[in-house]
Amino acid sequence: MTKVTITDVAKHANVSKSTVSQYLNKRFDYMGQKTKERVELAIKELGYQPNIVARSLKQKSTSTIGVIVANILHTFSTQVIRAIEDYCHESDFHIIVCNADDNPEKEKKYIEMLLAKQVDGIIIFPTGSNKDLYQKMLDDNYPLVFVDRTVSDIKIPSIMLDNEKASDLAVAHFVEKGYERIGIMTTSISRSIASRVERINGFKKSLAEHHLPIVDDYMKSIEVEHLQQALHDMLALKEPPQAILAGNDLSLMEILKYVKANALSIPNDLAVIGIDEVSFASLYNPGLTVISQPVFEMGKQAAALVLQQIQTKAKSEQQHIYRFEPMLVKRESC
Repeated sequence: MTKVTITDVAKHANVSKSTVSQYLNKRFDYMGQKTKERVELAIKELGYQPNIVARSLKQKSTSTIGVIVANILHTFSTQVIRAIEDYCHESDFHIIVCNADDNPEKEKKYIEMLLAKQVDGIIIFPTGSNKDLYQKMLDDNYPLVFVDRTVSDIKIPSIMLDNEKASDLAVAHFVEKGYERIGIMTTSISRSIASRVERINGFKKSLAEHHLPIVDDYMKSIEVEHLQQALHDMLALKEPPQAILAGNDLSLMEILKYVKANALSIPNDLAVIGIDEVSFASLYNPGLTVISQPVFEMGKQAAALVLQQIQTKAKSEQQHIYRFEPMLVKRESC
Protein backbone atom coordinates (compact mmCIF):
# COMPACT_ATOMS: atom_id res chain seq x y z
CA MET A 1 0.00 0.00 0.00
CA THR A 2 1.49 3.34 -1.12
CA LYS A 3 2.06 5.80 1.70
CA VAL A 4 0.08 9.02 1.35
CA THR A 5 2.33 12.10 1.45
CA ILE A 6 1.78 15.77 2.15
CA THR A 7 2.17 16.35 -1.59
CA ASP A 8 -0.77 14.03 -2.27
CA VAL A 9 -2.90 15.94 0.24
CA ALA A 10 -1.95 19.28 -1.34
CA LYS A 11 -2.91 18.07 -4.85
CA HIS A 12 -6.17 16.55 -3.60
CA ALA A 13 -7.15 19.78 -1.82
CA ASN A 14 -5.81 21.97 -4.65
CA VAL A 15 -3.58 23.94 -2.28
CA SER A 16 0.17 24.29 -1.79
CA LYS A 17 2.28 21.98 0.39
CA SER A 18 2.97 25.01 2.56
CA THR A 19 -0.75 25.44 3.22
CA VAL A 20 -1.07 21.79 4.27
CA SER A 21 1.96 22.18 6.53
CA GLN A 22 0.42 25.27 8.14
CA TYR A 23 -2.82 23.34 8.67
CA LEU A 24 -1.00 20.42 10.30
CA ASN A 25 0.86 22.81 12.60
CA LYS A 26 -2.39 24.62 13.45
CA ARG A 27 -1.24 27.93 12.00
CA PHE A 28 -4.60 29.21 10.81
CA ASP A 29 -4.02 32.98 11.04
CA TYR A 30 -4.08 33.61 7.29
CA MET A 31 -6.10 30.57 6.20
CA GLY A 32 -9.69 30.89 5.09
CA GLN A 33 -12.40 28.61 6.46
CA LYS A 34 -13.06 26.99 3.07
CA THR A 35 -9.35 26.24 2.61
CA LYS A 36 -9.23 24.62 6.06
CA GLU A 37 -12.24 22.50 5.22
CA ARG A 38 -10.70 21.37 1.88
CA VAL A 39 -7.46 20.32 3.56
CA GLU A 40 -9.33 18.57 6.35
CA LEU A 41 -11.47 16.68 3.85
CA ALA A 42 -8.44 15.70 1.75
CA ILE A 43 -6.66 14.31 4.80
CA LYS A 44 -9.76 12.32 5.74
CA GLU A 45 -10.42 10.97 2.23
CA LEU A 46 -6.81 9.98 1.63
CA GLY A 47 -6.26 8.64 5.16
CA TYR A 48 -3.13 10.75 5.56
CA GLN A 49 -1.04 10.18 8.72
CA PRO A 50 1.68 12.77 9.47
CA ASN A 51 5.24 11.45 9.79
CA ILE A 52 5.84 12.28 13.44
CA VAL A 53 9.53 11.36 13.33
CA ALA A 54 10.20 13.57 10.31
CA ARG A 55 8.30 16.44 11.88
CA SER A 56 10.23 16.05 15.12
CA LEU A 57 13.55 16.19 13.27
CA LYS A 58 12.48 19.29 11.35
CA GLN A 59 11.10 21.11 14.40
CA LYS A 60 13.82 19.77 16.74
CA SER A 61 11.06 18.79 19.15
CA THR A 62 9.23 15.56 19.90
CA SER A 63 6.43 17.35 21.79
CA THR A 64 6.92 14.72 24.48
CA ILE A 65 7.61 14.92 28.21
CA GLY A 66 9.02 12.06 30.28
CA VAL A 67 7.64 11.48 33.78
CA ILE A 68 9.60 9.19 36.12
CA VAL A 69 7.76 8.40 39.35
CA ALA A 70 9.52 6.85 42.33
CA ASN A 71 6.66 4.43 43.03
CA ILE A 72 3.52 4.36 40.90
CA LEU A 73 1.64 2.54 43.70
CA HIS A 74 1.40 5.82 45.61
CA THR A 75 -1.99 7.49 45.16
CA PHE A 76 -0.15 10.80 45.06
CA SER A 77 1.91 9.66 42.06
CA THR A 78 -1.05 8.55 39.94
CA GLN A 79 -3.00 11.72 40.70
CA VAL A 80 -0.05 13.95 39.82
CA ILE A 81 0.51 12.01 36.59
CA ARG A 82 -3.12 12.66 35.64
CA ALA A 83 -2.70 16.40 36.26
CA ILE A 84 0.53 16.50 34.23
CA GLU A 85 -1.14 14.64 31.35
CA ASP A 86 -4.13 17.00 31.38
CA TYR A 87 -1.92 20.08 31.24
CA CYS A 88 0.38 18.66 28.55
CA HIS A 89 -2.58 17.55 26.43
CA GLU A 90 -3.87 21.12 26.37
CA SER A 91 -0.45 22.20 25.07
CA ASP A 92 -0.30 19.42 22.44
CA PHE A 93 2.41 17.54 24.33
CA HIS A 94 2.41 13.82 25.08
CA ILE A 95 3.87 12.09 28.13
CA ILE A 96 5.80 8.86 28.66
CA VAL A 97 5.43 7.50 32.21
CA CYS A 98 8.12 5.35 33.83
CA ASN A 99 8.09 3.72 37.27
CA ALA A 100 11.48 3.62 39.02
CA ASP A 101 10.31 1.50 42.00
CA ASP A 102 12.48 3.69 44.27
CA ASN A 103 15.43 1.99 42.57
CA PRO A 104 18.28 4.38 41.62
CA GLU A 105 19.64 2.05 38.92
CA LYS A 106 16.21 1.70 37.33
CA GLU A 107 15.75 5.47 37.50
CA LYS A 108 19.13 5.96 35.76
CA LYS A 109 18.16 3.61 32.93
CA TYR A 110 14.84 5.40 32.43
CA ILE A 111 16.54 8.80 32.32
CA GLU A 112 19.00 7.53 29.72
CA MET A 113 16.17 5.94 27.70
CA LEU A 114 14.11 9.13 27.69
CA LEU A 115 17.12 11.21 26.67
CA ALA A 116 17.82 8.75 23.83
CA LYS A 117 14.22 9.16 22.69
CA GLN A 118 14.86 12.92 22.66
CA VAL A 119 11.93 13.86 24.89
CA ASP A 120 11.83 17.62 25.31
CA GLY A 121 11.92 17.59 29.11
CA ILE A 122 11.61 15.31 32.14
CA ILE A 123 9.65 15.50 35.39
CA ILE A 124 11.19 13.27 38.07
CA PHE A 125 10.15 12.08 41.52
CA PRO A 126 13.87 11.58 42.27
CA THR A 127 15.41 8.73 44.23
CA GLY A 128 18.17 11.20 45.05
CA SER A 129 20.96 8.77 44.20
CA ASN A 130 21.82 9.89 40.66
CA LYS A 131 23.28 13.28 41.48
CA ASP A 132 25.90 13.22 38.72
CA LEU A 133 23.22 12.56 36.11
CA TYR A 134 20.89 15.25 37.48
CA GLN A 135 23.79 17.72 37.49
CA LYS A 136 24.81 16.85 33.93
CA MET A 137 21.29 17.52 32.66
CA LEU A 138 21.30 20.80 34.58
CA ASP A 139 24.69 21.76 33.09
CA ASP A 140 23.35 20.91 29.62
CA ASN A 141 20.41 23.28 30.20
CA TYR A 142 18.01 20.36 29.86
CA PRO A 143 14.40 21.10 31.00
CA LEU A 144 13.97 19.28 34.31
CA VAL A 145 11.62 19.52 37.30
CA PHE A 146 11.51 17.52 40.53
CA VAL A 147 8.26 16.55 42.29
CA ASP A 148 7.69 15.58 45.95
CA ARG A 149 11.42 15.55 46.68
CA THR A 150 14.46 17.79 46.62
CA VAL A 151 18.07 16.74 46.14
CA SER A 152 20.70 18.60 48.14
CA ASP A 153 23.16 20.72 46.13
CA ILE A 154 21.18 20.18 42.89
CA LYS A 155 19.58 23.45 41.79
CA ILE A 156 16.50 22.10 40.04
CA PRO A 157 12.97 23.53 40.54
CA SER A 158 11.00 21.31 42.91
CA ILE A 159 7.27 20.91 43.60
CA MET A 160 6.75 20.15 47.29
CA LEU A 161 4.06 19.98 49.92
CA ASP A 162 4.65 21.96 53.09
CA ASN A 163 5.43 18.64 54.78
CA GLU A 164 6.21 20.00 58.23
CA LYS A 165 2.88 21.80 58.29
CA ALA A 166 1.13 18.58 57.19
CA SER A 167 2.48 16.77 60.25
CA ASP A 168 1.66 19.73 62.49
CA LEU A 169 -1.97 19.74 61.32
CA ALA A 170 -2.25 16.06 62.22
CA VAL A 171 -0.61 16.39 65.64
CA ALA A 172 -2.72 19.45 66.50
CA HIS A 173 -5.89 17.52 65.62
CA PHE A 174 -4.82 14.54 67.75
CA VAL A 175 -4.17 16.93 70.67
CA GLU A 176 -7.52 18.64 70.16
CA LYS A 177 -9.15 15.22 70.46
CA GLY A 178 -7.36 14.57 73.74
CA TYR A 179 -4.59 12.17 72.65
CA GLU A 180 -1.19 12.47 74.36
CA ARG A 181 0.71 9.35 73.26
CA ILE A 182 1.12 9.93 69.53
CA GLY A 183 3.22 7.97 67.04
CA ILE A 184 4.21 8.17 63.37
CA MET A 185 4.86 5.46 60.81
CA THR A 186 6.28 6.01 57.36
CA THR A 187 8.22 4.18 54.70
CA SER A 188 12.00 4.14 54.82
CA ILE A 189 14.12 7.30 54.99
CA SER A 190 17.34 5.34 54.37
CA ARG A 191 18.08 7.53 51.33
CA SER A 192 17.04 10.72 53.15
CA ILE A 193 13.98 11.26 50.95
CA ALA A 194 13.10 14.88 51.64
CA SER A 195 9.32 14.63 51.97
CA ARG A 196 9.51 11.79 54.50
CA VAL A 197 12.29 13.43 56.51
CA GLU A 198 10.37 16.72 56.61
CA ARG A 199 7.22 14.99 57.85
CA ILE A 200 9.11 13.33 60.68
CA ASN A 201 10.83 16.62 61.57
CA GLY A 202 7.48 18.40 61.52
CA PHE A 203 6.01 15.69 63.74
CA LYS A 204 8.77 16.15 66.34
CA LYS A 205 8.51 19.95 66.26
CA SER A 206 4.75 19.82 66.71
CA LEU A 207 4.99 17.44 69.68
CA ALA A 208 7.47 19.80 71.31
CA GLU A 209 5.23 22.81 70.67
CA HIS A 210 2.34 20.97 72.35
CA HIS A 211 4.61 19.99 75.28
CA LEU A 212 4.29 16.28 74.51
CA PRO A 213 7.16 13.78 74.84
CA ILE A 214 9.07 12.63 71.76
CA VAL A 215 9.24 8.85 72.19
CA ASP A 216 11.61 7.04 69.83
CA ASP A 217 9.62 3.80 70.16
CA TYR A 218 6.60 5.64 68.74
CA MET A 219 8.42 6.59 65.52
CA LYS A 220 9.02 4.00 62.79
CA SER A 221 10.45 4.58 59.33
CA ILE A 222 11.06 1.25 57.58
CA GLU A 223 10.35 -0.73 54.42
CA VAL A 224 6.68 -1.38 53.65
CA GLU A 225 6.86 -5.12 54.28
CA HIS A 226 8.00 -4.54 57.88
CA LEU A 227 5.44 -1.90 58.87
CA GLN A 228 2.83 -4.29 60.30
CA GLN A 229 5.38 -5.99 62.55
CA ALA A 230 6.61 -2.58 63.66
CA LEU A 231 3.06 -1.54 64.56
CA HIS A 232 2.61 -4.81 66.46
CA ASP A 233 5.76 -4.09 68.49
CA MET A 234 4.63 -0.52 69.10
CA LEU A 235 1.22 -1.55 70.39
CA ALA A 236 2.82 -4.21 72.61
CA LEU A 237 4.68 -1.56 74.61
CA LYS A 238 3.78 -1.08 78.26
CA GLU A 239 2.39 2.32 77.29
CA PRO A 240 1.47 2.01 73.62
CA PRO A 241 0.57 5.02 71.45
CA GLN A 242 -3.08 6.03 71.44
CA ALA A 243 -2.87 7.58 67.97
CA ILE A 244 -0.80 7.07 64.82
CA LEU A 245 0.05 9.39 61.95
CA ALA A 246 0.56 7.44 58.70
CA GLY A 247 3.25 9.33 56.80
CA ASN A 248 1.92 8.32 53.39
CA ASP A 249 -0.74 6.16 51.74
CA LEU A 250 1.32 2.96 51.72
CA SER A 251 1.91 3.28 55.46
CA LEU A 252 -1.80 3.89 55.98
CA MET A 253 -2.69 0.73 54.06
CA GLU A 254 -0.40 -1.39 56.25
CA ILE A 255 -1.88 0.12 59.42
CA LEU A 256 -5.43 -0.62 58.24
CA LYS A 257 -4.48 -4.19 57.30
CA TYR A 258 -3.08 -4.74 60.80
CA VAL A 259 -6.17 -3.21 62.43
CA LYS A 260 -8.45 -5.53 60.46
CA ALA A 261 -6.35 -8.66 61.06
CA ASN A 262 -6.29 -8.01 64.80
CA ALA A 263 -9.92 -6.91 65.17
CA LEU A 264 -8.96 -3.49 66.51
CA SER A 265 -11.42 -0.63 66.58
CA ILE A 266 -10.67 2.79 65.08
CA PRO A 267 -10.58 5.22 66.87
CA ASN A 268 -11.41 3.41 70.15
CA ASP A 269 -8.29 1.23 70.17
CA LEU A 270 -6.18 3.40 67.90
CA ALA A 271 -6.87 6.80 66.35
CA VAL A 272 -5.49 7.21 62.83
CA ILE A 273 -4.71 10.11 60.50
CA GLY A 274 -3.11 9.60 57.09
CA ILE A 275 -1.19 11.99 54.88
CA ASP A 276 -2.70 11.74 51.36
CA GLU A 277 -6.37 11.66 50.45
CA VAL A 278 -6.79 8.03 49.39
CA SER A 279 -9.77 7.17 47.19
CA PHE A 280 -11.49 5.07 49.86
CA ALA A 281 -11.03 7.51 52.76
CA SER A 282 -14.66 8.63 52.86
CA LEU A 283 -15.97 5.08 52.18
CA TYR A 284 -13.95 3.32 54.88
CA ASN A 285 -15.80 2.62 58.13
CA PRO A 286 -15.08 4.74 60.07
CA GLY A 287 -14.25 7.50 57.60
CA LEU A 288 -10.54 8.30 57.58
CA THR A 289 -9.27 11.67 58.69
CA VAL A 290 -6.50 12.72 56.29
CA ILE A 291 -4.10 15.52 55.45
CA SER A 292 -4.85 16.23 51.82
CA GLN A 293 -2.34 17.46 49.24
CA PRO A 294 -3.48 19.72 46.36
CA VAL A 295 -2.24 17.10 43.92
CA PHE A 296 -3.77 18.48 40.73
CA GLU A 297 -2.39 21.96 41.36
CA MET A 298 1.03 20.43 42.07
CA GLY A 299 0.97 18.33 38.90
CA LYS A 300 -0.10 21.28 36.75
CA GLN A 301 2.64 23.46 38.25
CA ALA A 302 5.25 20.79 37.44
CA ALA A 303 4.04 20.56 33.84
CA ALA A 304 3.89 24.34 33.47
CA LEU A 305 7.46 24.72 34.73
CA VAL A 306 8.95 22.12 32.41
CA LEU A 307 7.05 23.47 29.39
CA GLN A 308 8.20 26.99 30.27
CA GLN A 309 11.81 25.78 30.28
CA ILE A 310 11.27 24.08 26.91
CA GLN A 311 9.71 27.14 25.31
CA THR A 312 12.07 29.78 26.73
CA LYS A 313 15.19 27.61 26.97
CA ALA A 314 15.78 29.39 30.27
CA LYS A 315 18.26 27.79 32.62
CA SER A 316 17.39 27.61 36.29
CA GLU A 317 20.08 29.64 38.04
CA GLN A 318 19.00 28.60 41.50
CA GLN A 319 16.88 25.93 43.08
CA HIS A 320 13.39 27.17 43.71
CA ILE A 321 11.04 25.10 45.85
CA TYR A 322 7.35 25.63 45.18
CA ARG A 323 5.53 24.81 48.43
CA PHE A 324 1.85 23.86 48.48
CA GLU A 325 -0.51 24.05 51.45
CA PRO A 326 -1.85 20.85 53.08
CA MET A 327 -5.43 20.66 54.32
CA LEU A 328 -6.97 18.71 57.21
CA VAL A 329 -10.03 16.69 56.14
CA LYS A 330 -11.87 15.66 59.31
CA ARG A 331 -13.68 12.33 59.47
CA GLU A 332 -14.30 9.72 62.17
CA SER A 333 -10.93 7.92 62.50
CA CYS A 334 -9.79 10.68 64.87
